[in-house]
Amino acid sequence: MEAYDALDPTGNITIKWDIMGWNADGYTATVYIFNFQQYRHIQSPGWQLGWSWKKKEVIWNMVGAQATEQGDCSKFKGTIPHCCKKTPTVVDLLPGTPYNKQVANCCRGGVISSWAQDPATAVSSFQITVGQSGTTNTTVRAPRNVTLKGPGPGYTCGPAKIVPPSKFMTDDKRRKTQALCNPKIASVIPTGKNNLEPLLQCTQHMCPIRVHWHVKTNYKEYWRVKVTITNFNYNMNYSQWNLVAQHPNFDNVTQLFSFNYKPLSLYAGINDTAMLWGIKFYNDFLSQAGPIGNVQSEILFRKNPSKFTLEKGWAFPRRIYFNGDNCVMPSPDLYPWLPNATPNLATTSPFLGSPPQKNAVLTKLIHLISSNCRGDVFGDVTSQRVLM
Repeated sequence: MEAYDALDPTGNITIKWDIMGWNADGYTATVYIFNFQQYRHIQSPGWQLGWSWKKKEVIWNMVGAQATEQGDCSKFKGTIPHCCKKTPTVVDLLPGTPYNKQVANCCRGGVISSWAQDPATAVSSFQITVGQSGTTNTTVRAPRNVTLKGPGPGYTCGPAKIVPPSKFMTDDKRRKTQALCNPKIASVIPTGKNNLEPLLQCTQHMCPIRVHWHVKTNYKEYWRVKVTITNFNYNMNYSQWNLVAQHPNFDNVTQLFSFNYKPLSLYAGINDTAMLWGIKFYNDFLSQAGPIGNVQSEILFRKNPSKFTLEKGWAFPRRIYFNGDNCVMPSPDLYPWLPNATPNLATTSPFLGSPPQKNAVLTKLIHLISSNCRGDVFGDVTSQRVLM
């Protein structure tokens, strides 16, 4: 995957360490993972954060997360550190963790929402107590070789750098405190794919996800689309899924019936990209392959003849992303076309034609199928009513 994404040019994940206090041989810090990506989120089983210590640091204690291995702590007598590894790997705690082991923004199993979808849950944090590290700003060293792993794309991190201390407002809003030191890991960007092979339902296209864009009705001043997302993966559910589509008429969405919608206005004067996702507790969970392994909604657009026409395949999107994965699109010459002409029907409503029996009805059914993909886009024009 390219590091730069034209649909999310400033998207990144930023990791920040706020050193909040000193102890006998080190410090206590709060570590934040901010997901500033518009539509890519970290889904279950969640993130894994790793790094290399500069000196001989150990982790005395953690709240809101845990190291996956303790390592060799045999040289310590009495109190044993939480982790003695030179290269620790840390994971989030699971939901239901006792309150005395929690901090704010922890304990979601490593799941982090995308920034556009839910900013409140687009951050994860934990508290770490580090020993044998130095006890001043000049003796503490930021971790090196930071890695962030997840079930989706891999990530690479830049070097840590010291930034101005974070400031915090007290509960009564009358006083500000600040961190003692602020190493921040440079933004991390997606670089590759995971190694998990999906177990797929046998289909002609053999793709884990199918996006079906059905041009349902063509009115005089409006047109209606039904979008269906089907999961053919027996191994994976998709919680907090999202879909990004690029179409010139997204600047004139009239109504969207059972998905959430947010325009991704990337450049001034251009609003052709939309992010769609499920309604919480209703259809934000896409089940694994089977009878309920799909979600769907309808979108009503108002026509804008100055920007595009429904002719020659322009009823279909130019680009589709599912959970940040770029879906393979069919060749443009395979897109269904609307008919060249239909009866001219007098109408006083932008929606209803008169008389109804003269409406032109298309019975053509065309599927757009891609066979080499991580996701694919299907389109059809079926029983389409065209009112001129």
